[in-house]
Amino acid sequence: MSLQLDARRQAMLAEMGVRLFQPLPDAGGMVAAPSNPIREPEGITARAPPRPPMAPSEPPPRVQPAPVPLVRAPLGDRPSGVEVMDWDALAAAVGGCRACKLCNGRRNTVFGVGDQQADWLVVGEAPGEQEDLQGEPFVGQAGRLLDNMLAVLGLDRQRGVYIANVLKCRPPGNRNPEPDEVAQCEPFLRRQVALLQPRIILAMGRFAVQSLLGTTEPIGRLRGRVHRYEGVPVVVTYHPAYLLRNLPDKAKAWSDLCLARAELEGS
Repeated sequence: MSLQLDARRQAMLAEMGVRLFQPLPDAGGMVAAPSNPIREPEGITARAPPRPPMAPSEPPPRVQPAPVPLVRAPLGDRPSGVEVMDWDALAAAVGGCRACKLCNGRRNTVFGVGDQQADWLVVGEAPGEQEDLQGEPFVGQAGRLLDNMLAVLGLDRQRGVYIANVLKCRPPGNRNPEPDEVAQCEPFLRRQVALLQPRIILAMGRFAVQSLLGTTEPIGRLRGRVHRYEGVPVVVTYHPAYLLRNLPDKAKAWSDLCLARAELEGS
């Protein structure tokens, strides 16, 4: 091992208070003998020249601990007895549900909000980013548009209407819900309908419509007529987020609201 240390390492050792003494090597790498050596007295064995000080060895590399993998609680079965739960038990079951992979990425479950004795039930698709943060359905710009639509009908979030989603957890990146996720959440929505006993359901958005009606038909072919879910009249319309991107279709949504109000008043 070379006894020469680079300037950077010498500076580091000097900063730590370590002083190094380097010998001056000759051409053969050995210490040169003095030109006038001192003779040892006869009968005395010549002493070997002192060894040059050894440079301190480098400290062993620090072993970095292996990263600890993120441990997520395993998935489980959906809570049993959903069909007989009251509102509080149902909300607790939703909050603790780990029946599908959406539970691993959620911040909050989004159970629902509104008047639990309302005639109107608004059903959306799935929570978005803001809904996941606040634990409430239809917030942000889409929520404000829905609030304006309800106000025209004389409704608001605390009076006359209950608002829920098909999914209670946010799909990552706001992707479309997957069939198994819809299937795991459907009993929760069915129980909400049974507890609420609404007189009219307003289904907003493709996945809400397809989940409630068990169809793959597009909204355009289902609008303008009354359907049924668990015996309750269902009117199909566009999701507020879609209407924000397609302003001309707001007139169609207004027509859908009028159909739902007429159905309610005639029942």
